[in-house]
Order: sequence, then structure tokens, then C-alpha cells
Amino acid sequence: MKELSATKTFGGTQSVYSHQSEACGCEMRFAVFTPSKAKHGDGPFPALFWLSGLTCTEENFISKAGAQRMAAELGVVIIAPDTSPRGENVPDDPDGAYDFGLGAGFYVNAQQEPWSQNYNMYEYVARELPTLVKKSFPVDPERFGIFGHSMGGHGALTIHLKNPEIFKTCSAFSPIVAPSQVPWGIKALSNYLGPDEAAWAEYDASVLVSRIPSKAEILIDQGTADNFLVEQLKPEIFAAAAERAGQPHTLRMQEGYDHSYYFIASFIDDHIRWHSERL
Repeated sequence: MKELSATKTFGGTQSVYSHQSEACGCEMRFAVFTPSKAKHGDGPFPALFWLSGLTCTEENFISKAGAQRMAAELGVVIIAPDTSPRGENVPDDPDGAYDFGLGAGFYVNAQQEPWSQNYNMYEYVARELPTLVKKSFPVDPERFGIFGHSMGGHGALTIHLKNPEIFKTCSAFSPIVAPSQVPWGIKALSNYLGPDEAAWAEYDASVLVSRIPSKAEILIDQGTADNFLVEQLKPEIFAAAAERAGQPHTLRMQEGYDHSYYFIASFIDDHIRWHSERL
């Protein structure tokens, strides 16, 4: 693991690291905010894993969300990985589309060539990265939570539902809750996993919550002015499935907010505090 940068902020440190990933077969980057030891001691601290959306890297969240202030106040570590494998030998969408390939790993383990060699973001986030974080940072593995935005909200929901013993809490901003039923998801899942829709269901939060609801409450914030709301996001599908399954959940429709980081920055303190109380 190589430290690429380290910057003091709110008494803590915002760092970025790179390492060679076995899951993705390439060098991966991730960001870590660590709170002040002077204020909170040496830890171990609860840790939140943030998953970003389409086109993003680890940089978007750490520079735009404004999460460090509340994390510093509450004594919370935040880990923010990249959204896909990258490198000269990593395949990309042949047309350079924003919603598939580089920057669009969709937090699945790809089954189809040429994607299966590198696009194993589910394995990376659910297994490899938590193991690395536990070894390298002052975190308490019994107090891990996960949250994310859009494609990353989809990742947070599915990874929590499949690993509630690892990620004890879960929240999301504007998540893609039913990828099997929307254009973004259908494109990604069909290319990464192939035509068998039974394989898609393993990465569809609205299907998973029907099969394996967790005991933890799930918090979702969704802006009513989000231009992707009707075609791509459809939070009502997840809410209905969660209701039928007895999954504790809260869906907050936030009036007038869009899909941008202005929306995330407006409610990120709420989410960090919400996780912290439960962890």
C-alpha cells in the first residue's frame, strides 16, 4: 500500500492510497479520512465505506461532500474507494460511454469476457478492501457501515443485504434500487453478467430485500427534482419490496433536490450521525 497524499482537515487526516488489488487485477485507489487522535484517542473507530456513482473516482466524495467535519466531530473513519478498475490493460466500453466500463463498475463480479478479469468490484468492496482496512487503520471491524450515491447507493444496498454481518448499517442517496428494470442497470448487468436475468437478481436490491431482508434499518434520501428519478431510480419499487419483506426502512423524498453533490452535501451530516448512533 502506497500513500499518495495526506492532508490535515478538521484535526484529522484526509489521505489517498493505492495498492495492487487481487480482486481487480490492477492498481486501485481509495481515500481514508481518519479523525484526530488528540480528540478521540487512538481508536479503534467505527468506519463507514462510501461508494460513489457513475463516472466518479475516490476524489468526488472527499472534495465535494463535506463529510470530514462531521466525521471529525463524531470520531468516524470514512473509506471511499474508486468506482471501477483502471489501467492500460483494463477494458472500457468500446464507445467510451459514461455508464459502462471505466468509472462504472456497478459493484458486481463480472462473469463475461473481457470484463471478468478486472471488473470484480463486489469482491473488492465486500472482501478485499475491508480486510486491508482492518490491517492498516485504527478501525473496529464490529462497527462497519456502508453508504453511497446512485450506482454507489445500489452497491451499498446490495452489499449490506448480502453481508449484514460485516456492514451493520446502510444508507443511500438516490440509489439505483432496481437495476434489472432500468436502462442503466440493464446495460451494465447484461454486459457484465450475461443474458441470464437470474444472475442479475443477485445484484438487485429490490429482489434481494425480498429474499434476505436484514434486521438493520435502511435509510434512503431521494431528491424530488432528480432528473433520473422516474426512468432510472424508482425508489418506490424498493420501498414496496421492503414493506412486504418486513425490512425496516425510511425513504425520505427531499423536496426540490437534484442528483448532484449539492444534494449529498446537504444531508451528509444526517447520514454520518445516523450511522454513528447505530454503530
